[in-house]
Amino acid sequence: MNIKQLTCLLGLTISCSVQADTLSFSVGGGAWNASPSGSFQKTIDPLAVDVESNLFWEEESQGYLFATLEHFVPIIPNVRIIHTAMDHSGSGNTSFTFDGTNYTGNVSNEFSIETTDIIAYYEVLDNVVSLDLGLNIRSLKVDYTISSVADSTTDSLSETVPMLYALVGASPLPGLIISGEISYIALDGSSISDITAKVAYTTSFLVGVEAGYRKQTFELDDVSDTNSKLDFDGIFAGAYIKF
Repeated sequence: MNIKQLTCLLGLTISCSVQADTLSFSVGGGAWNASPSGSFQKTIDPLAVDVESNLFWEEESQGYLFATLEHFVPIIPNVRIIHTAMDHSGSGNTSFTFDGTNYTGNVSNEFSIETTDIIAYYEVLDNVVSLDLGLNIRSLKVDYTISSVADSTTDSLSETVPMLYALVGASPLPGLIISGEISYIALDGSSISDITAKVAYTTSFLVGVEAGYRKQTFELDDVSDTNSKLDFDGIFAGAYIKF
């Protein structure tokens, strides 16, 4: 699916009957226990670097923040912003090649992976059953350092990616919503997906809580001279204030 098709699909949602009839704003955050797996490599390297056996990454508690604005103007989309920061590091006795450099012996690494999602969406349904459709513009930024006694590599990757966005939910009780949402793009052999299943409850005191499961997948084919197949998944929990 290319960007033109994404834009056309988003345009179709504008013609749908938008159900939102109130103005609301929510802001919150939480912690995500993200378990990493997979590998990556520069295109010049013969073999990929495994994040568990070569970089010694383990499950880490990562932070996320979000804000949502919903309104009653039909033609203007609602907006949700989600920022997720993932930091992984490790060190140990290993051997691999990255960016043409052979690392062996005691090797350490530090990686910072940040995603900022700006989601514009329409509430196609907003009753007992919810359906949101829209477009997610994701900013992906990766900074990393790999070092041994003899060598060191420091670099970064920055990409902006448009993704389709959808949410399906149900509200069996007032204030309670059970939902699943996905952001997804596949283009030129690469794909990125972000899938969440969660339960959220908003109290009568404007405070809400949420918990669920989230999985991010990054499959890159020669993006900034990098190939990867990385997964981050695990449970999360957070809180928010909704006005």
